[in-house]
Order: sequence, then structure tokens, then C-alpha cells
Amino acid sequence: MITATHYVVLSLILFSLGVIGLLVRRNFITVLMSLELIFNAANLNLIAFSDRLGDLSGQVLAVFIITIAAAEAAIGLGLIIALERLKRTVNLDDANEMRG
Repeated sequence: MITATHYVVLSLILFSLGVIGLLVRRNFITVLMSLELIFNAANLNLIAFSDRLGDLSGQVLAVFIITIAAAEAAIGLGLIIALERLKRTVNLDDANEMRG
């Protein structure tokens, strides 16, 4: 049987991979994917403990986090397009400002 400990360990793995991706930060797409991993780790914890406690508020909060993550992805993709048009790269080290 899967317990809450299994969910917490999986969430820890996802969160760790997200933080490592943020620290490595090769390009903007990697940063966005790492943020999505961190959001999903938080959602997994919220849903697991919501189920364990028998309260639906954690699941409702997870839906709001998914909505915010979708908005973040849309804004991030717009920034990637603007950065690529302006600097001809999506590498964050090369793009320290958005002005030409």
C-alpha cells in the first residue's frame, strides 16, 4: 500500500531536481521546466496530505497552483520569444537585460 511517506519522498525528489535545474540554469527553457517541477512537488504534497487528513482545501489549493503554473508558462514562453528575437539566444547568462 502506498503511504504518505511515499508521496513525500517522490515530492522531495521532484523538488530536488527542480532546484538543481534552477542552479544549473543553462537556458531559459530549463529554468521554466525546473519551476514546473517545483510546483508539481508542492502540488503532490498538498494533495497527499489533503487526502490523508480528509480535507479538500489542499486539493483546491493545488488547482489554483496549476492555474498559476499555466499562466507562468504562457508568460515565460512570451519572454523566450522576445529574448530570442532581441539577443538571438535563450541562454540566461548572455541575456542580463531585455534592452538592446
